[in-house]
This record gives sequence, C-alpha cells and structure tokens, in this order.
Amino acid sequence: LTCLSYNLIMNKHQYTTLLGKAVRKVARLKGGGSALPGLFVEKIDPDFIKRTLSSLKRGVLVISGTNGKTTTTKIIVELLEAEGLKVFTNKTGSNFVRGVASALLGEVNIKGELDADIAVLELDEAHAVKFVDVVSPDYCLLLNVMRDQLDRFSEIDKTAELLEKVAEETTSKLIVNSEDKRLVSIAKKQFDTPTNYFGFEKKLARLMPTDEELYDNTKEHERDSSIKPIVELMSLEKNKGTIKIKGKEYIIDFKLNGIYNIYNAVAALATVLTVLKDEANPNRLAKELALVEPAFGRGESILIDGTEIEIVLVKNPSGFRLSLMSYLADDAPTMIIINDNYADGRDMSWLWDVDFASLRAKGVTMVSGIRAYDMALRLSYDDVNVEEIEPNILKALKSFIKKDGNKKRIFTTYTAMLEIRKYFEKKTKIKRAL
Repeated sequence: LTCLSYNLIMNKHQYTTLLGKAVRKVARLKGGGSALPGLFVEKIDPDFIKRTLSSLKRGVLVISGTNGKTTTTKIIVELLEAEGLKVFTNKTGSNFVRGVASALLGEVNIKGELDADIAVLELDEAHAVKFVDVVSPDYCLLLNVMRDQLDRFSEIDKTAELLEKVAEETTSKLIVNSEDKRLVSIAKKQFDTPTNYFGFEKKLARLMPTDEELYDNTKEHERDSSIKPIVELMSLEKNKGTIKIKGKEYIIDFKLNGIYNIYNAVAALATVLTVLKDEANPNRLAKELALVEPAFGRGESILIDGTEIEIVLVKNPSGFRLSLMSYLADDAPTMIIINDNYADGRDMSWLWDVDFASLRAKGVTMVSGIRAYDMALRLSYDDVNVEEIEPNILKALKSFIKKDGNKKRIFTTYTAMLEIRKYFEKKTKIKRAL
C-alpha cells in the first residue's frame, strides 16, 4: 500500500508537471503573464511546490520586506552560484506564490525533478505568509518594514505582523536588519530560531532612515546594544564602501548604484554567510560582491544610440527619498513616470511624503504615466519646474530620449518600468524583465 501510494503521488506529480509545462508554453507563445502557469498548478495540485522543494539539501531561503527584495535576491543568488551551489529562484520577479510555481515549471524536468541545492525566493509580504503555510523555510531574510501600498497592507504594523508570521515558520535561522526596531522585536520573539543580524555604522543613519525617522527627523537612531551584526556597513562614499565581516574590514568598489542597493548587498552577504556556515570564505565573497551589477530597473544603465539611461524603480516614500539622495540632481535630465496599476499600488498619496527639493535647481524634464498630472502637481508644491507633461509613456519616452544630453535618468513605478524596458529591449541588447 505504501509503495502504491508513493507511485500514485509521483504519477500525479509528473502529470501536474506535464500539464503545467504545456500551459506555460502556450502562455509564452501568446505573450501571457509569467504567473498564469503557476495559477493553473495551484488549482489542480496545491502540494506541487512543497513536493518539488522538499528534495533540496540546502533547503529554502525566503526573502521579504518592503524595499530591496529583488536586488537582494539577485545578489544572494550570484554569490551562492559563485561558490558552486546550484540555485533555484523566481527569476521573473513575480514574488507571489504562483510566481514560484511558474518558475519551478521552467526549471524541473518532465518528471518534476528540480536540479538544485537551494531555493532562494523573493516573496511579497502577504504572499510570503501564504507560502510558509505550504513550505516552512529553512532561512528567512527580513529586510525592512516601511509604508508601502497602504491600499493593500493597511498600516505599517500590519506589514510587521505578516513578517512575524513568516519568521515563526522559519526552522533554521533568521537574518534580520539590526537597524529596524520592528524587525528586531520580531526576531527576539523567535526563541527557537537563532538570528544573525546585518547593520550599519551609526554615522550612516541619516542616509538610511527607518520609517519613524523618515517622518520625524528629530528621532535619533539607536541600535539595540545587545546586537552584534555579522556584516556591517562602516562607511560609504559614492559607490565605494567599507564593510566589516565578522570583525574584519573590507573596502569594496561596487558596481551597484545607490545607497539602498549597497545596503541590500550587506544584507545579501550576511545571508550567504549564514547559509554557507563554516564553508564561507569572507575574502572571496567580498571580491565576488564587487562584481555584482544592478537588477533590472534598480539603478541599471542602458545605452541607447549613445545615450546612457539610468532606470530607478520607486514605489514608496523611503525608496524615492533614498533614490533622490543617491544621485546628483544636476548631472542628468530627469523623467518621472507614475502609474497606479495594482502592482504599483492604487494609493498614490505617498508621493506627498517625498521631499523633491533636490530637483528644484534643475527641474524635471518630463513627467508621464497614468498619474502624470498628480506627479506634476506634487512637484509644483516643492517649487520644482516641470518642462513637459505627457501621460502616454512611450510617446513621452521617445521625446525624452531626443532631448539634449548623453546621460538621462528615469524614476519610475513598477508597471511603467516594465513598459519602458520592453521598448528598450527592441532597441538594444538587455536582459528581459519578464
């Protein structure tokens, strides 16, 4: 009976795999979304993900938090692969559970077998909770808790509650941002799951404010004195940072752009050290970290007809503020694209919590997107001149590219970023976002 039961399960697994792969192929031929095959598999075989991931000898790592999931996931994957591990990840950036299922269908063989050592999964906070109901992760990286998409998550404490549930289901180790008091509080409640921390030197606090510090600059940043991060950002000047790894300092000249991306690299390094344990070689990892390039739309540069175009994803007050702090406002013409599709978040009131004063001197060349006029109105309240408003993104993009200057910068919400990258894919060789 046991043998028969096993065979029935395996036959079902193979059957799900074949059907799922067929749906995936049809969806890709029709240009459909990356999550559709995963949705199909969820409906016909809810245990598909759990069965497929159960064979991984290094287990499952979940990455969640408000900002930095995609970049941090990319860095972790590249570092682990450089160390010789076979890594499965949801490459498309679809950070819902069905996105994981879709990604699995692209990687498993026709028997439903996955050739990997570890799964590294970026998950939206709400969907991370759904995922851990199915699969208990071995490791969990918690990046931060900030105000984001309030129409979906309500208030910031609700987001923290979601992440706490993910932490509760983690079986081996947590990796937590020591500078985020909400996350530290969550970690300290998990008595059965030890925690490794990552952090930054106090003098850098003004560059990376917590949610409370963002809205009240009178608050002084303080870290719990009992916490000793295994990786800590000690100093940062442009793209050169000093990182302390288990007490030893390394100077790294990053290819990554932006303060927030470099702190994501610190989080990624702490996570890789946790996963590799005694096998980790800090010297080698520091060298590998210097070679990592930005994830798509996260500070990446694209060359079009001799013009360098930087694409910077923005989706909440802290992310936008840090992005503005990371780039010189007067070194390139600026375009801002704001959409309010579901994946962007419907509530655009967060734009009023961003300080745009740094754009005042040079102004903004182009504003576009579904909420172009809302963005232009917001800029006017900070006395930032807007040269042109064009809601049609492609029309605005083509006009912006023709403007004077061999370097340009675009701050964009998520769905707009996907649209402009599809346009760029037709013009030059870049990695596809989807």
